[in-house]
Amino acid sequence: MFDISTKEIIIIAVVLVLLFGSKRIPELSKSIVDAIKHLKGAFKEEGLQDDSDKLNIKISKKKK
Repeated sequence: MFDISTKEIIIIAVVLVLLFGSKRIPELSKSIVDAIKHLKGAFKEEGLQDDSDKLNIKISKKKK
């Protein structure tokens, strides 16, 4: 999908260090990972709620 060479990765890393400083990069990466985990959890919870609604509809149709 993305064809990134080692040279390009090194250039991106150097630019990030220059922009944010070496102390800020671990904090930024941790916050990005936390945000991704939060989004994945939200999608999983939403999916479970949708499935439970479908089950309730099926159960209510069978009772009638």
